[in-house]
Amino acid sequence: MSIVPPPHTAPSPTPHRLGVHLVDGGVTVGVMAAHATALHFCVFNADGSETRYPLHGPHHGLWHAYVPGIEQGAHYGFRATGPWQPRKGHRYNPHKLLLDPYGRGVEGRLARANEPGGKALLSNRTDVDTAPFMPRSVVTAPPSGEWQTPLPHVPFEDSVIYEVHVKGFTQTMPGVPEELRGTYAGLAHPAAVQYLKDLGVTSVELLPVHAFADEPHLEREGLSNYWGYSTMSFFAPHAAYATAAAREAGAQAVQDEFCGMVDLLHQAGLEVILDVVYNHTAEGGWGDRVLSWRGLDNLTYYRNQPHAPQHYDDVTGTGNTLDFGHPRVTQMALDSLRYWVTEMGVDGFRFDLAATLGRNSSGFSPDHPFLVGLITDPVLGGVKLIAEPWDVGLGGWQVGNFPQPFSEWNDRFRDYARAFWLTSGVGAQGRRHHPTAPELATRLAGSSDLFSRSEPWGMRGCIASINFVTAHDGFTAHDLTAYNHKHNEANGEDNRDGTDNNRSYNHGVEGETDDPEVLALRRRSIRNLLGTTLLAAGTPMLLGGDEIGRTQRGNNNAYCQDNTLSWFDWDLEPWQEELRRSIAHLIRLRLENRVLRPRGFYDGIDRDPTDALFRIDSAWFQADGSHENEDWWEDPGTRTVQFMRSLSQEGEADALVIVNGSRADAEITIPQDEGRPWVLAWDSAAESVDDLEDDLVAPGTTLTVEPMSLRLYLSRQA
Repeated sequence: MSIVPPPHTAPSPTPHRLGVHLVDGGVTVGVMAAHATALHFCVFNADGSETRYPLHGPHHGLWHAYVPGIEQGAHYGFRATGPWQPRKGHRYNPHKLLLDPYGRGVEGRLARANEPGGKALLSNRTDVDTAPFMPRSVVTAPPSGEWQTPLPHVPFEDSVIYEVHVKGFTQTMPGVPEELRGTYAGLAHPAAVQYLKDLGVTSVELLPVHAFADEPHLEREGLSNYWGYSTMSFFAPHAAYATAAAREAGAQAVQDEFCGMVDLLHQAGLEVILDVVYNHTAEGGWGDRVLSWRGLDNLTYYRNQPHAPQHYDDVTGTGNTLDFGHPRVTQMALDSLRYWVTEMGVDGFRFDLAATLGRNSSGFSPDHPFLVGLITDPVLGGVKLIAEPWDVGLGGWQVGNFPQPFSEWNDRFRDYARAFWLTSGVGAQGRRHHPTAPELATRLAGSSDLFSRSEPWGMRGCIASINFVTAHDGFTAHDLTAYNHKHNEANGEDNRDGTDNNRSYNHGVEGETDDPEVLALRRRSIRNLLGTTLLAAGTPMLLGGDEIGRTQRGNNNAYCQDNTLSWFDWDLEPWQEELRRSIAHLIRLRLENRVLRPRGFYDGIDRDPTDALFRIDSAWFQADGSHENEDWWEDPGTRTVQFMRSLSQEGEADALVIVNGSRADAEITIPQDEGRPWVLAWDSAAESVDDLEDDLVAPGTTLTVEPMSLRLYLSRQA
């Protein structure tokens, strides 16, 4: 190790610019560490030796320098010197090598907790040099790929989001070469792209791809953080998802492979949305590793309890929470987001535990500087912004409270759709979670009770509601219909982890069965759940694999299962192929018929009752075809409804959705009017789309609708 005297560095010409950036003759370096007394930029040479360059500062909390002779591909980190005063929130230790919070590349292996080096990392006060046990930040140039096509810019009302894991989607996919499976390149392979296009989705939402680390307790159990919600770098793509060739070539090649994936998906018309985790980091609680932020300036980066800064104020349940009350934390997140849009080419973000990002000293605020900065930014304000609108802190449930143009995950849609079709339907058994017809109707109509709060009223529209019944966190759609209870024993926590509020129903048999009657009922329930998602007003999101009945064998918290439990199994049985065809057919109907994808809320106003061909934009009817009334809505026994929707535009079809949530056949009379006849477009009771009848049905016709089923009719010229 050698320390270069100060004359070999100069103040940075851009001291406010954070990170390490290539310039003529060297690099500029900038890092925030307001409470440090000294900071060194540590470069690792080809022979493994370390050269330390002292930085200038702190100037407004920033340390900086121009360092000549540093080239692309250089491996580096930081060492911070400062007070060891845990009771005041300071835990400086120059023996700790620290990653650059703005580092564009990360190379090397983080020592596992059950290894000697891992134990040194877990000791905050150690005098052991942790550099041999740490990965290194890498100096990279801007991505070298040339974009082949403009961004898709799919409007929210036209979007069908597909939440998927980069590795799990292609790890066993036929048609994808072995060396590309489970990688960024594999996701962009023609076989994978063709599958997505055939299904009809418009946007892939990728589980975290920021470089992440496994939690120490998982390493001790021989497990890993498969999902990736444990961020180690907010700027670097996770190298393990790159091909072996790219990893061998280095961080620049990993970066370029990610950009190539984005470009190829764009060429196919598919958007790329990243699930991002800015609410906490991989450093965990006090007893966990020091990797970057904690060693640079713990008191600034993390939320600490005001009168006891030695303790974290943890509202994420992960051990730590980044402090978005500090301008530099807000800046870091905004800089990171802009980087992923402007240089890496992505189309939007889903923010994990987003309520944390809007917290100040008194709680959540929709006017928080980070949220205001995000939506008013000239770059970020124009991409898809999706909030998971809760965290585990006091006042953490904030559904409907994010500012426009945010959209939000709608957990009420999830819960009531599950409850209507499962716990109060075929699996009622005396249980109810308020899954009444009016509640389901509110969700089908776009959840105006949650998302209309704006000035003027309703400006956000129903597209602000991200409608879903399943996500990575919880049961798959198949498992919702096959298990009454979670089965998370493989996670090593004695089945204590994961939610117990599943609102699932196993149809009489827990887990696998060969009973054909039970299996048929389960398949119908899957179609009911996914059909409700795709036919509701709002923005639908599907969990990848639900369209083929993917199972996790009852595990509802498979975050640590990087194996066949989580990976897609592409050895499909005939019923899985038929399910995929059915869901693809329904997606196509949604995208082809504007009446199924409104942007705003319905008003239900009949503006011209003298025009027989004019329909109000929405209307609800009873089973006998008569208009809804208050007594019928308030009857908890109401399980059969009809929902008519119209655009009243020449050449556009009207839609009629019929819900029979009872456990018996229902006699349904199509509402009587002078409109066009109807044709059955989709039926959840049909095992195959080939079974759908295309006979015209006149208004006033009485039909028999099978129990626990969902139908879509579209108007057709006679």
